[in-house]
Amino acid sequence: MDSPEVSETKAAKNTKRSSGRIWNILTILVLVALFCILSYFVIIFLNPDSSLNPFPPSTLNPAFLPPTPTTTLRFTLVPSWTPTSVESHGTVVPNGTATPIPPIVNLEIPNTAEPGIALAQAEYAFDLQMGSPSAIPAAQFHQDASCDWLGVAGQATSMNGEALRGLFVQLGGSIDGVDRVDNLVMTGLATQYGFGGFEITIADRLISSQGTLWIQLLDQQNLPLSERVYFDTYDDCQKNLTVIYFSQVR
Repeated sequence: MDSPEVSETKAAKNTKRSSGRIWNILTILVLVALFCILSYFVIIFLNPDSSLNPFPPSTLNPAFLPPTPTTTLRFTLVPSWTPTSVESHGTVVPNGTATPIPPIVNLEIPNTAEPGIALAQAEYAFDLQMGSPSAIPAAQFHQDASCDWLGVAGQATSMNGEALRGLFVQLGGSIDGVDRVDNLVMTGLATQYGFGGFEITIADRLISSQGTLWIQLLDQQNLPLSERVYFDTYDDCQKNLTVIYFSQVR
């Protein structure tokens, strides 16, 4: 049997061991609790809308949301004006071997050209080139036209001599044998007369007239760019094409 002193010593040691175990267990519990709390806050921080968050962020009232931007047209585009189509009556397409069309630079307007009746006034942006109007054989540009075609053609150029496309040329007036003369074409569609060239068929036969036909240069708003230029036509195969060239002067 142990002595009383030895028994007291053993009892003290057992008490110390029990106390140390309790503190160890408490320390572990505290660490686990801290880990759980830290994990909880991390989850809420990463996902505030989580069901674990007792104070989730409030949903904004739709009445306080900024309006959704919408695209509103500031003006309505108006469709571009389309010129009246011109029915061609006498343009002849050669069936045989193609004959090269002489370039516009090779066309010589004779000094004895028939003068126009009306000249462009100073307030217009375009005037006639020297020698216009001029009556020449249509065969220079239509090899097979011969005497079954009558027309007027030409070109519009800028102040620095560049060809102008997209302008309108109106043919009006009257001539025997043609019910109605009211044709509209655009410059740049008849490149055989130059890059700003135009051509209008008057009739499919030769008709003589004196100052009853006119052409006028217009812009895309149908406003005049030149005065009406009156010209003559001839019952002559050597004068069945009237050539009129416009030059910009302002």
